[in-house]
Amino acid sequence: MARPSNEFILAWSSLVSEDESSGWQAISLPPAGPIDIQAGRRFPDNTEAVLFCFPTISLPRSEKLPEGKGFLVERTQLSVHDGLCLALTRQQEGSPDLFASMVCDVVGAMDDASDNTASETSFLRIFLGRVRAWQQFMSRGAGPLSTEAELGLAGELYFMKQFLDAGVAPMTALNGWVGPDDAPQDFLLGEGAVEVKATMSSSGFPVRIGSLEQLDDSVTSPLFLAAVRFARSEVGATLPDLIAQVTQRLETEPGGVELLRERLMLAGYFSIHEGHYSRKFEPKEKRMFLVTRDFPRLTPGTVPLGVTKAHYELNLDHVADYFRDFSVILSQLGVMNDSR
Repeated sequence: MARPSNEFILAWSSLVSEDESSGWQAISLPPAGPIDIQAGRRFPDNTEAVLFCFPTISLPRSEKLPEGKGFLVERTQLSVHDGLCLALTRQQEGSPDLFASMVCDVVGAMDDASDNTASETSFLRIFLGRVRAWQQFMSRGAGPLSTEAELGLAGELYFMKQFLDAGVAPMTALNGWVGPDDAPQDFLLGEGAVEVKATMSSSGFPVRIGSLEQLDDSVTSPLFLAAVRFARSEVGATLPDLIAQVTQRLETEPGGVELLRERLMLAGYFSIHEGHYSRKFEPKEKRMFLVTRDFPRLTPGTVPLGVTKAHYELNLDHVADYFRDFSVILSQLGVMNDSR
């Protein structure tokens, strides 16, 4: 859970400098486990920062630290700390409000780890992972998802629930969810991959294929196409509702909720936009298909020479011969060996 923003805003507002000298001014805040946390300003730039001091571990000098639109992470030194100190600092062009939201989220993620007695190394991983998720989130404009992207994410979360409820190990499902990384398929699970599609069409079962690689089984096999048809209904679930349902299934898995939050940010979802997502999705039908050599599709190996990109629509009403039962698909992927 994110920390209250007032904790940081009040600390920053109390830090002032009457001269032009350089250096840090900082106020200690409640720690996250063994990690000392301070709200700070470095003068003469006078921009907001949060200092994270790790008492015993180090970071290779070759490690590239995150830097995004409006913020950066840098090493720094404080006279009262001998260990690794990292400063998460707002750049001049960065939005103060967005930076405050970022800080509250990052520190909140570390607070959550405190409840699980995480190691110092785990805190560093959480810190860097969360900041990098923000880095990618901001690179996409930091706005709410488009209507199409909202539908796509709803479909992926729907099948995430299906995998978890079927007994796929939570970390197997979460680590296999590679769609947020812009991978060709949405899930890499066990021996193969699953590409997820969602539609709200009431006529036929059309799905949009976004690239030549999405249904190409020459790289990853077996490859399955999983599709869900939603209807807009008052008894359905909003995107935040779907996220809450998946979160509930992960609450007993150490690190599971935190990893889900990171993946959601990489997918372009952030909780400050919850009010934007009011559409309710009611699943009406799901279908899963095995993609084989004769499956109707366009791939890099089947299009004419010179064609390098393609977007097309596929009507799943016409591929019934390739339908596979969900339990059979899980068996072919081999993920049930990791079941809880």
